[in-house]
Amino acid sequence: MIRRKAAVQAIPFPEGGRLLAVSDVHGELTWLKALLEKAAFSRRDALVLVGDLVEKGPESLATLRYVMELSRTHTIHVLSGNCDQLALELLEGPGDRDLFRFYLRAWGERSLVMQMAREAGAPVESPGDLPALRRALEARFAPELSFLRGLPTILTAPGFVFVHGGVPSYDHMEELDAWSCMKNDDFMGQGHAFPWYCVVGHWPVTLYRTGAPCSDPLIDRERKIASIDGGCVLKEDGQLNALVIPGPWREDLSWVSYDGCPVYRALDPQEESEAPFTIHWTDHAVEVLERGEEFSLCRHRSTGRVLRVLTRYLRGEGEAAWCEDATDYRLPVAPGDLLSVVARTSRGALAKKEGVTGWYAGRLEAADPACAPAPAEKFP
Repeated sequence: MIRRKAAVQAIPFPEGGRLLAVSDVHGELTWLKALLEKAAFSRRDALVLVGDLVEKGPESLATLRYVMELSRTHTIHVLSGNCDQLALELLEGPGDRDLFRFYLRAWGERSLVMQMAREAGAPVESPGDLPALRRALEARFAPELSFLRGLPTILTAPGFVFVHGGVPSYDHMEELDAWSCMKNDDFMGQGHAFPWYCVVGHWPVTLYRTGAPCSDPLIDRERKIASIDGGCVLKEDGQLNALVIPGPWREDLSWVSYDGCPVYRALDPQEESEAPFTIHWTDHAVEVLERGEEFSLCRHRSTGRVLRVLTRYLRGEGEAAWCEDATDYRLPVAPGDLLSVVARTSRGALAKKEGVTGWYAGRLEAADPACAPAPAEKFP
């Protein structure tokens, strides 16, 4: 890991427009385009991409190029996240074997370097291929790599600081270690408070919440922190959030979200469940009591809570078993409510209502497309 000081850059607010902050796109280009369309992003506005633009998703290279192209016609500010640095670390830093194993092999075609290598026709079969790969990528992708190398760590605007992982304070931010600002797990759990808003991504907001899972931005108005990572790509029920800031020093923040799920209308009422329980990535060890083809009965090891989870969410075996985020929460639903359906199962639908994920056992019908808001501007 190459250690550098944080690069801090000041940006202005758009004259007469809004500032939209989006984090953790992770190469999900279709969602980014759909979100900007839904938010009616225009040339009057400015867009801040709060890190992790690439990696882990299906179209990292295409997403990078799209943002570079969009910045020619719109006001775009991009800062670096920890994932945005991985390709540069592979090209510039030591530790070939570790990076090859944990980055290229683990993520495969979901890594930016592998997508570049495929386009360049450069084989990547072992760490021994890396010297030739570096030469090929530096020659073929000079504009893209230059763009990544030029990304700041922190952006400041009147009343707002944008940083992917987080900062301990606003004092002497240019002296902070850049990597620590980008990869800062559980930032909202560290007790920090700020005189004006600190907008961060990196840590999916569902990990901060107890009870029912929710992917909407988490805004702490007392401590002045807005965490906006909706779990795009990382979670099946994740979403991409755009924090909408109407002007300098404004605190009337709102958001627009997109999750790519088909929308259905509920036909039957359902009462909300009491004391819902959710298994999160930070504490996901389970004991499989009864494995089924579709659902498995599991005991959460640290709490003893028992719930049925989708079998395809299970990972590992025996003592090493764990599961992807799972919940037993039942959504409160009234007939006519619109639900984003994550999965249809024999026990009902795993669905989202206003950013909250839960189960719905009633009947569904396809929603009228006319219910969706018309976009103000199309994006290519």
